[in-house]
Amino acid sequence: MKPTILVDPFPRTMELIFTKDKLNYLKSNFKLIKRYKQSEESFYNKNISNAKFIIGQPTLKLSILKKAKKLKAIFNVESNFLHNIDYDYCHKNKIYVLSTSPVFAQPVAEMSLGLLLSIARSIHIAHNDFIRGKEKYGGEISQKNFLIKNKNFGFIGFGDLANATLPLIQPFASKILVYDPWISNLKIKSKNLQPVSLNDLMKKSDIIFVYATSTISNQKMIHYKNLNLMKDKSTILIMSRAAVVNFNDLYKFLKKRNVFAGIDVYPLEPVKKSDPIRKLRNVIFSPHRAGALDEVFKEMGEIVVKDIKLITSGLKQKHCKKAELKTISKIISKPVDIN
Repeated sequence: MKPTILVDPFPRTMELIFTKDKLNYLKSNFKLIKRYKQSEESFYNKNISNAKFIIGQPTLKLSILKKAKKLKAIFNVESNFLHNIDYDYCHKNKIYVLSTSPVFAQPVAEMSLGLLLSIARSIHIAHNDFIRGKEKYGGEISQKNFLIKNKNFGFIGFGDLANATLPLIQPFASKILVYDPWISNLKIKSKNLQPVSLNDLMKKSDIIFVYATSTISNQKMIHYKNLNLMKDKSTILIMSRAAVVNFNDLYKFLKKRNVFAGIDVYPLEPVKKSDPIRKLRNVIFSPHRAGALDEVFKEMGEIVVKDIKLITSGLKQKHCKKAELKTISKIISKPVDIN
């Protein structure tokens, strides 16, 4: 008999994640059991005992998880590790809990650079002016523009996103500063980067990328006091976890100071139409879309299939990100509702 995969990828769909070839591979080599209208609890209670893999991010009671005698891996294709499963039990019973989050690193890095370039040269403003027939030729619109060459760059958080952004900005950077208490100074220095405190990074950077993972200890760690350390005409790009930023303070700061911002993530999505942040003119807004590309979703399917093949062959996974027991309890993730 074919081994069983339980299919429950919401808010994704299998067609979004997998190419036809990859979907045909799964159908040919596994028995796929999809959850439709059944409750999550009844579906897994009924089917988990035969499952070798799960594609989805279900909430699993320990009593249900204990029935999973054949289970080898849970592929979280929403890509945020949630506190919906007993990670300790999975670790002890050699069940991988895996996330497809690595696929988002390159598109978020490229979008960050795109927003930065648009801020630096008023690309979005000039475009809208042209459409409205109010374009300004030559240097008239460029009074507040700047080059990104020879600037000090700062990373708040140095995980997958920062590592993907690093080669894109190195040709422009004078210095690259890093604040990440989860990574040793030795490792940061090994990449020819400078580890600094959060306050020093805010003071010394011309361009700041906020890429920090949201944890129990860093909620709203970016607030008015340290935002106010930023240089005039500097730029902050908020591209990862909105929870690490006090958005009320961010609004007050951006309204008052000559600082630019690019924002892709927000504490409440969709953002209220009445939210005053929409009226800021020194901000370029992106509605949580930095990673949302069809080819990126299909890459999810690619790495899921690659790791399924490895695990089925008795080898360790190496493409999806594994939930690490020592850190998973500290991570706070907000799942997405919209692809």
